[in-house]
Amino acid sequence: MEEKAKNLLLALEGLEREKNIKREDILKTIEDALVSALRKNLGKTAQISAKIDLETGSIKAFQTLNVVDVVTNPEAEIDVESAKAYLKKPKAGDVVTHTLEVEDFSRIAAQIAKQVLIQKVRGIERDNFYKEFKPREGEVITGPVRRFSDRDIIIDLGKVEAILPYCEQIKKERYTIGSRVKAIITKVLNQNDLANVGDDPVLGRYKSAAFKMDKGQRGPYIILSRANEKFLEELFKVEVPEISEGLVEMKSIVRDPGVRSKVMVSSIDSKIDPIGTCVGMRGIRIRAVMNELSGERIDLINYSADISTVLMNALSPAKANFVKIDNVSEKRATVIVPDDQLAIALGKDWQNIKLASKLTGWRIDVKSESQKARAEQAVVEAVQASLSDVDGIGPKMAEVLQKSGFTTVEQIAAMDVEHLSTVQGIGEKTAAKIIEGAKKYLAEKAAQPQEEAHDDEQNQ
Repeated sequence: MEEKAKNLLLALEGLEREKNIKREDILKTIEDALVSALRKNLGKTAQISAKIDLETGSIKAFQTLNVVDVVTNPEAEIDVESAKAYLKKPKAGDVVTHTLEVEDFSRIAAQIAKQVLIQKVRGIERDNFYKEFKPREGEVITGPVRRFSDRDIIIDLGKVEAILPYCEQIKKERYTIGSRVKAIITKVLNQNDLANVGDDPVLGRYKSAAFKMDKGQRGPYIILSRANEKFLEELFKVEVPEISEGLVEMKSIVRDPGVRSKVMVSSIDSKIDPIGTCVGMRGIRIRAVMNELSGERIDLINYSADISTVLMNALSPAKANFVKIDNVSEKRATVIVPDDQLAIALGKDWQNIKLASKLTGWRIDVKSESQKARAEQAVVEAVQASLSDVDGIGPKMAEVLQKSGFTTVEQIAAMDVEHLSTVQGIGEKTAAKIIEGAKKYLAEKAAQPQEEAHDDEQNQ
């Protein structure tokens, strides 16, 4: 018996040390397994308990029965006569506890306990891995490709596997089994997290990737990314010590993974050039980051408190002339660039301007100098054409009025003769005629809708 107890203790200590499972939890698991095995034979309502004696290594089980005059539930009750085998003078209301023979059931319980323990070990390991990796969200790791799950990539992290979903990959990259992949841990999810993703589209894609990876794994699911903006930031922190030290700050990052990125940087020290610091001597720093991202081009943008400067800088590598703020509340602006810079400012498939808009949070419209001039000329011609509709205003007079700042008929009708005659080339008689013609034009225009409404009534 002592040898049996010694072996049991050694087994418990081994599990406690290797799998980080408390001895009390293992004992309870075995005891519960024995109770479960006994209940299959004695009935589901039978009151059974079990106890493992660590000193002897023996397992004992007990059944509790209520003493009654008439037995209605033999699984939990015993009559007075039968109770005499356990009590001297039994009566209704007493309780009988007797020891059960468990040799046969111990073997069954051992098998059940083994399965339960295996499940428990796996569950505890899952919890431990989750607790270990959850705080590491945002950390860059490296691991070999273990296998492929559809278009997702499974990365070996030693203790666990991680998923690099297709939506988080750089699309032009290709991997083979065993090739090493560097990525950032974006999310660590367990079963409960996946069950409560809600309407989040990103977590929805992660959930799909996790289930395709291994339906029986049950977590934790370590989600990696090479397309995330945070991955680019962490790569810069490795190459540029000034960023890690807080001397250079990365204000905003946007990416078209594997193609182009824009990074807005600033410096807390006027003596430090943030762009030059990130580029490094002969471009060594930024080139190391670009090489890790399969040649992804990176535009470094100087941060400024002046929004016009930021908007012009954001269109880098294009050179901008000036910015016209169209609407501050709606964050809309037009940037004017030289004719030869228009294609660069827009980028292939409008990529550059899209990234610039995303970086700044403004809706940016880009026009060349020629486009701006044509637009302005169209406005001038429209104003002159509108003024020419007034009696007394010919094309040349419309041009004179437009150049003098009179752009609407309403504006001219509200003028007095003395004021309008101050315009060069317009005398008092001409001014009076123009004002009279403007008032007549507005009156006819106001009466036109009423006449149309009257005609409609007659037609009906």
